[in-house]
Amino acid sequence: MPALIFERANDALNVNPPAGDQRLAVHGSDWLWAVTAVFILSWLAIAALVWVARGGERIFHYLFLTALAVGSIVYFAQASDLAWRVVPQANHIARGSRQIFWAKYVLWVVEFPVVIIALGLLSGISWATIFYEVVLSWIWVISYLVGAFTTTNYKWGFFAFGTFAWLLLAVHTLRDGSVGAKRLGVTRDHSTLAGWVNLLWLLYPIAWGLSDGGNRIGITASFIWYGILDFLLLPVTAWAFLLLSRRWDYNRLNIAFTQYGRVNQQPGNFPEKNTTAAAPVATEPAVATA
Repeated sequence: MPALIFERANDALNVNPPAGDQRLAVHGSDWLWAVTAVFILSWLAIAALVWVARGGERIFHYLFLTALAVGSIVYFAQASDLAWRVVPQANHIARGSRQIFWAKYVLWVVEFPVVIIALGLLSGISWATIFYEVVLSWIWVISYLVGAFTTTNYKWGFFAFGTFAWLLLAVHTLRDGSVGAKRLGVTRDHSTLAGWVNLLWLLYPIAWGLSDGGNRIGITASFIWYGILDFLLLPVTAWAFLLLSRRWDYNRLNIAFTQYGRVNQQPGNFPEKNTTAAAPVATEPAVATA
C-alpha cells in the first residue's frame, strides 16, 4: 500500500513516448506540469478579478487572460510530451537529433503581442506603431521557428533575421513608448514595465542559441530556462500591470471603455496638434464692367 501511495503519478512519457537523442525526461515533464498549474491558477485569479473591476477598466485583464489561456494549453501539451518533431542537428556532440517542441512558438506568437499591446496602450502610441511592433515580434518568433527546423547551419541566418527584428522591437518599445508615456504622466510605470519586459526579451535569443539553435543544452534544461522566462514575462508582468493600473487615469490614457464604446479622450498635451492653421486668403470682389 505505501508503494502505491508514493508511486509516481506522472505517466505522460509512458503514454506519449519521447524520441530523438535529445529528448524530454520525466523530471522535465514534472517541471512543465508545475508551470502549467501556475498559468492556470493565474488565469483563474485574473478571471475572478474581472468581476470586481470597473466596467471601463478591464482591457488589461482581457489581454492577459487571452495569453494565459494559450499559455496553459501550450504548457499542458508540452508537459504531456505532445506538439513536437524530431529534427537532425547540424551542431552536436553525440547528439544527432533533438525533440523540437513547436508549441512554445505558438505561445510566443500570442504572448509577445499581448505584452506589446499592453505597453502601447499605457504609453499612448498610435495603433499603427503598435501594429508595426506586433509584426516585428511575429518576424522574430517565426524566424526562430523556421531556424529550429532547419537541419543545417543555415539556421543561423534565420536567427540573424529574428534577432534583428527583436532589436528593432526593443528600440521602439523603449524610445517611442517613453515619449508617449511622458506626455501622459506615466513615465515611471512605463519605464519600469518596458525595462522589465526588454530585460526578459534579451534572454530569449540566448536561450534559443543554446537549445533549439546550437543544441548545447538538453530538453529539460531548456524547458527550465524557457519556463522561468515565460513565467516572468506573462503571469508576473500581468500582475504588475494590474497592480500598477489601479493608479492610472484610464480616461487620460484614452482606454476607458463603456457599453457604447470608448469614451472621449480628455484634453492633453499634443504638440503636433498645436500648430495654427493658415488664415484663408481674402479675395477682392469682382468688379462688373459695362
